[in-house]
Amino acid sequence: MLIMAVFQTAERMLPSALRAVATPYLRKLADILTSRDEKAVSQRMALIAFTIRIAGAALAFLSQIILARLMGRFEYGVFVFVWVLMILFGNLACLGFPTAIIRFLPQYDASGNHAALRGLNATARLFVVALSGTLALLAAALVYALRGAIEHYYVMPILLGLIAVPMIALGDVLDGTARAKHWPIMALSPTFLIRPTLILLFMVAAVLAGAPRDAVTAMMAALAGAFTSVLLQYLAVTLRLRRHYPNGAKTVEFKAWLTVAFPIFLVEGVGYLFTNSDVIVVGIFLDPEEVAVYFAAAKTMALVHFIYFAVKAAIGPRFATIIAENDQAKLAAFATEATRWTFLPALAIGLLVLAAGQLLLSLFGSAFTEGQIVMAILLGGILAKALVGPAEVLLTMADKQMICVYLYAVALIANIGLNVLLIPHFGIEGAAMAGAAAMALEALLLHIAVRKTLGITLFALIRRPTVPPTTSGAL
Repeated sequence: MLIMAVFQTAERMLPSALRAVATPYLRKLADILTSRDEKAVSQRMALIAFTIRIAGAALAFLSQIILARLMGRFEYGVFVFVWVLMILFGNLACLGFPTAIIRFLPQYDASGNHAALRGLNATARLFVVALSGTLALLAAALVYALRGAIEHYYVMPILLGLIAVPMIALGDVLDGTARAKHWPIMALSPTFLIRPTLILLFMVAAVLAGAPRDAVTAMMAALAGAFTSVLLQYLAVTLRLRRHYPNGAKTVEFKAWLTVAFPIFLVEGVGYLFTNSDVIVVGIFLDPEEVAVYFAAAKTMALVHFIYFAVKAAIGPRFATIIAENDQAKLAAFATEATRWTFLPALAIGLLVLAAGQLLLSLFGSAFTEGQIVMAILLGGILAKALVGPAEVLLTMADKQMICVYLYAVALIANIGLNVLLIPHFGIEGAAMAGAAAMALEALLLHIAVRKTLGITLFALIRRPTVPPTTSGAL
C-alpha cells in the first residue's frame, strides 16, 4: 500500500502533459513492485538484480580508483592480478553447483520434497567448501614449492588469496540458493555491494593504522572482506531457509546433482575464462604496472557492457514467447530491433566514455592515462559484439544453447592464443587487440549460427529484417 501511495503521489505531482505519458509506466512499475503473481515476481527480481548490478558497478569503479590511489600502480597491479585469479579459482571450484541449485531447489520445493531440498543445501555447501579448500591447499603447496620461479612480489599475495577461495566458492553457492528462492537482494548484494565496500573499508583502516600500502595489505583486506560478507550471507540465507523448512531428515542424491552440475560447469567455465583470460595473460607476460593500466582501462570500458546486460535482461522472456507462437516473421523483426537497442546506445555511450577517457583514467592516477589507446581498441570489439545484439539469448531461448558453448570455446581459444602471440610484441595494446578480435570473432560466429539455425540475418545496421520461410521448422 505504501508503494502504491508513493506512485499515486508522484503521478499527481507531474505536469499534466507529462502525466499522460508517464502514468502507464508508473502504474506498470508499481504493479511489478507489489504484485505476487509469477510474472511480476520474475520482473521484480530482474529489476532488483539490474539495480544492484548498476550500483555494484559504480561502487566497484569508485573503490578501484581509491585502491589505485592508495597503493600506486605497481602494488595495485599485483593486487588486481592476484584477486582476479582468486575470484576465477573460486568460481570454477564450484563445479556448477550454484546453477544446479537454481534448477533443483524449486523442483523439490514445488513437489514438497523437503528432505531432498535440505540434503541439496547441506551437500552443496560441504562439497564446494571441501573441494575448493583442497584445491587451494594443493595450489598453495605448489606455489610454495615453486616460489623461486615466481616473482617474489606475487608469492605472499597469492598464498593469502588462496585462503579466500573456499569463501568465494561458498558465496557462489549461497548466491545460487538465494536466487532459487527469488531473494535477489540476499543473493547479489553480498558480492556486488557488501564485499567491495568491506574490502575498501578494511584497506583504508589498515593504512590509517600504519600498515604498508602494498598488495599484501590489500589481500589481507580482501580476505577479511570476503570472510565477513560470506559469513553474513550464510547467516541470512540459513536463518531464512529454516523459517521455510525446519530441521528434519535429509536425502542426498549426489550423483544426480553432479550429473547436472558438471555440464553447467563446462558451460560457465568457458564464460569465466573468456571474461578474465586477458587480465591473467597480461599478468603472466607483463609487469604489474602494465597490469594495473590494462585493468583500469578495461574496467572503464566495461561501463558500456551494461547496455547489453539491460537488453539481455529485458528481451529473454519476449524471445521465448514469440518462439512459442512459432511466428518467425515476428521473431525476425523483434530480434533485429533488439540488436538496434543494443548497438545504438552502446555506440553513443562508448564514444562518450572514450571521449572522457583521459579524465576517467586520471582518476586512478596520472600514470594510468596511457590506457586510453587500450580503451579505443576494446571499444571496437564491444561494438562488434553489439552489432549482433543479444544473439546468444535468442539461441538459448530457441533451445540452441549448446551452439553457444562451442562458439564460446572457439572464441576463448582464439582470445588466449592471440594474447600469447600479441602481448610480447605490443604489450597491453596487444592484449586489447586480442580481446577485441575475440569479441569480433564471437559476434561473427553468433551471426552465422543464428542465420544457419533460425534463418534470421541478425545485424544492427540492416534496414529491414530478413524474414525466414514459415516452413523452415527452425523453431
